[in-house]
Amino acid sequence: MNVKQWLAEQLAGKLEGLTAETVAELIEYPPNPQMGDLSLPCFKLSKQLRKAPQAIAEELKAAWGEQPAVQRVEAVSGYFNVFLEPSSFAAGVLNEVLKKQDRYGSQNLGQGRKIVLDFSSPNIAKTFHIGHLRSTVIGNALYKIFEFLGYKSVGINHLGDWGTQFGKLIVAYKLWGNQEAVESDGISELQRIYIKFHDVAEEKPELEDEARAWFVKLEQGDEEALKLWRWFVDISLKEFQKMYDLLGVTFDSYAGESFYNDKMAAIVDELKEKSLLEEDEGAMLVRLDEYDMPPALMIKKDGGTLYHTRDVTAAVYRKHTYDFEKAVYITDAGQSLHFKQWFKVIELMGYDWANRLVHVPFGKVSLEGAKLSTRKGNVINLEELLTKAIEKTREIIEQKNPNMENKDEVARKVGVGAIIFNDLSNNRIKDIVFSWDEALNFEGETGPYVQYTHARACSVLRKADSAPATALEPSLAKHLSGSEAMGVVRELYLFKERVEQAMHKLEPSIVSRYLVDLAQSFNRFYHECPILVDDAELRAARLALVECVRITLKNGLALIGLEAPEKI
Repeated sequence: MNVKQWLAEQLAGKLEGLTAETVAELIEYPPNPQMGDLSLPCFKLSKQLRKAPQAIAEELKAAWGEQPAVQRVEAVSGYFNVFLEPSSFAAGVLNEVLKKQDRYGSQNLGQGRKIVLDFSSPNIAKTFHIGHLRSTVIGNALYKIFEFLGYKSVGINHLGDWGTQFGKLIVAYKLWGNQEAVESDGISELQRIYIKFHDVAEEKPELEDEARAWFVKLEQGDEEALKLWRWFVDISLKEFQKMYDLLGVTFDSYAGESFYNDKMAAIVDELKEKSLLEEDEGAMLVRLDEYDMPPALMIKKDGGTLYHTRDVTAAVYRKHTYDFEKAVYITDAGQSLHFKQWFKVIELMGYDWANRLVHVPFGKVSLEGAKLSTRKGNVINLEELLTKAIEKTREIIEQKNPNMENKDEVARKVGVGAIIFNDLSNNRIKDIVFSWDEALNFEGETGPYVQYTHARACSVLRKADSAPATALEPSLAKHLSGSEAMGVVRELYLFKERVEQAMHKLEPSIVSRYLVDLAQSFNRFYHECPILVDDAELRAARLALVECVRITLKNGLALIGLEAPEKI
């Protein structure tokens, strides 16, 4: 049921020269139920219809006939307000939730189409830290949202496993590393020698030249360089996988930058054939002056490739391999120019799918105001953060529910969920200053609050000791016409629309904020309206509402990568 679309169709016939689609875009959900369930502000129509907003609203009211689904309509201060008939609205919403169960909120908008999502993409031999968390959880949520709406999602972890930093790491290992320490301490040892390289290179800049030379050897297939590089990659992937397992994140491809090493020459040749490459002091670049951008550097003086070369090559490969509807890149906003540059290169190459490349930028994470930097050792290790969140959750469970089964499993679900939700609760473009206190604060509008509300709904249903509702008799819906119950019904109805908005805006926080709203609405109902009452009809109606909240909270949590424990 889509009441907004239904209302738009009703009104379009009464508004000269306006389509239902245009009207639907103007219809709002008033923040206060006393202003109606739906409202059409008539201000934007005033110029087109050459009438005052209030006059338009009054004409709509006068033209409105009897509608069994509508209780009444009003014309107030330029708004045409519609009050739905509570019982039929509640019955319609709850029966859709109960019928669709774990598919409630889903649609087939993307049937037969693929979305490629490039996310997480940590650098090999560097700690998986809170800076990587954002791309990982935003990308994972978008992956799930697109799938839920009928698309085939393809998740790619474009690993940072190529580039001059590997020349630096090889030099550092040969100077200060040893096999036993690396095998024992993994990434932390690789990072230690990498940081040392930068410290020493400040005094001995010739080390930078040595590093560049080693990377060129690596690109040319030098046996020693390749052997060390593969070892660094294997060690890193083992540590990364621990984080992905904890976060519940999976990928369809781990094709990183190195995967494209033997595919770049063809792209460089194509750029030359299309007269897009020009030489500049020994380097090769694509000029973008007329698009108000610096040139896209494709080949360095020493013959080495760069991010632009690899990203253009990867995009062409992915289009051929997956034939995507869209390719979505989830990285921090600081890389926006880079993406604009190489998207433009794809366009200049004549590919008509260039406009299907989408950069999804997010705000940067800083540590108490200081920029995160691996080479300076200024990072928060993600494993440490997740471990602390799980430990804190375990302590809270011991205090509040010491006899609970599966305490460790629940502590993992809630602790990890708190960290993911904390990241996804704000608009993605917002910069984040990391604070231990805030990250580990489970009070207020948090993931644990939503998970606890789901567990509360499960608890009520267990105590009811009856089979879960599979449908709501329309005659029972009259018991849900009170303000608290209808507040929950309205929120349940909005889920499908919010998921679709999250997809169109590439903004998972729309789902996170929705879940908090639904949880708050349900908790008001829970405190004001006893559920396990003697009146059989009232009890059945309220239990059906609880079941619908359980289903919707679980579905919404799953979309943003959180589990929904039945007991907390």
